[in-house]
Amino acid sequence: MKQNSIILKIYREKTIEKISNKIKLLGVYCKYNAIDLLNTRLLISLFIFFIIMVTNKYGFFLAPIITLLFYILSEYLVLDWQIKKRGKKLEVEALFFFEVLALTLESGRNLKGALDLTCSNIDSEMSAEFQKTLDEVKLGKSLTESLEAMKVRIPSETINNTILNITQSTIFGNSIIDSLYNQIDYLREKQLLDVRARIAKLPTKISAISVLFFVPLMLLLILAPVIINFLNS
Repeated sequence: MKQNSIILKIYREKTIEKISNKIKLLGVYCKYNAIDLLNTRLLISLFIFFIIMVTNKYGFFLAPIITLLFYILSEYLVLDWQIKKRGKKLEVEALFFFEVLALTLESGRNLKGALDLTCSNIDSEMSAEFQKTLDEVKLGKSLTESLEAMKVRIPSETINNTILNITQSTIFGNSIIDSLYNQIDYLREKQLLDVRARIAKLPTKISAISVLFFVPLMLLLILAPVIINFLNS
């Protein structure tokens, strides 16, 4: 209790809650702890500050800037960037998962049975998230409650909308299969648009590479005789 009270004095409750929510978005395989992560970042920041202050004559100026940059970028690289990458990965996996789930539902199984069969036949992060949801149902939660709780672990608005449609269809008695196929079509279209967007960015990236590498090389080849003559004279 004393240790927790000291920690709460160092970090704001909102900061701890924000980091905890981000850790949840990294999924069931993530073993991070919010307090440990915050403590590690703080200790490394202090170490960087001390080293720069001691080893560099401009340390009084550079140490605060570099330490602040590390403090900000570390959260982005360890959490935000990983969350964004995981969201894209889950959307790719979700398309196949929901297609199999829809086919399983068409065979006459209820939602829980269909999810159970789909999870047992697909090995992916998407499947692991639904398996955790089913495990919570076994511990006494309702399927609707478990699906709602699952959304805090999914860093994709598209997938969360699909889960929401599934729960609403379960509550109001609508066709889950029709709702799933609508979401599958949307996921497929979204992935197609993402591919087109990446292709559209290629000319810009190629132009940037040309400016950075090929143009200086061409200038060097053109000016090489002039430079050699100048050095010889």
